[in-house]
Amino acid sequence: MGTGNLFLVGMMGAGKTTLGKSLATRLHREFVDTDRALVERTGVQVATIFEIEGEEGFRRREAAVLAEICAHDDRVVATGGGVVLAEGNRTRMRESGTVVYLRARLESLWERTHLDTTRPLLSTPDPRARIAELLQEREPLYQAAAHIVVDTGSQSAATLVNRVLAALREHNPAAGYP
Repeated sequence: MGTGNLFLVGMMGAGKTTLGKSLATRLHREFVDTDRALVERTGVQVATIFEIEGEEGFRRREAAVLAEICAHDDRVVATGGGVVLAEGNRTRMRESGTVVYLRARLESLWERTHLDTTRPLLSTPDPRARIAELLQEREPLYQAAAHIVVDTGSQSAATLVNRVLAALREHNPAAGYP
């Protein structure tokens, strides 16, 4: 296709990985999850990296993985929720493809993540309040990074894929998205 990479950004629980796999299948592209790539490279879970190196160490590693991914083309990339915190990451994604912000409401994010014990940023006495805090902090950064914003909700993955494809066609009619 030659349209660059397709980056999915948004909060943890927004559906980036689930949607990314479905989009990659529909677009006949390789799917890459930055968190999974980081785990494969280090041999340890994200929570372990946070524990040993702190969030700053994790973010450094995340930026390096993103830079490697951006050296390739025509991939569907599910990013970690905090990838937008670094301005360099936002710029790199925008320059090497199209960035889609999957915007989800706090209630949906809480419903999708509250039972997940693998998310280090939610290991707090009040994880729901933490999600609200992260969402407030990151929302302007997701908006700044995104070429396209798609609201997620209770619709099926297939419906969301169709909504994202429609938004991509509108954003770049010449790209030939199905």
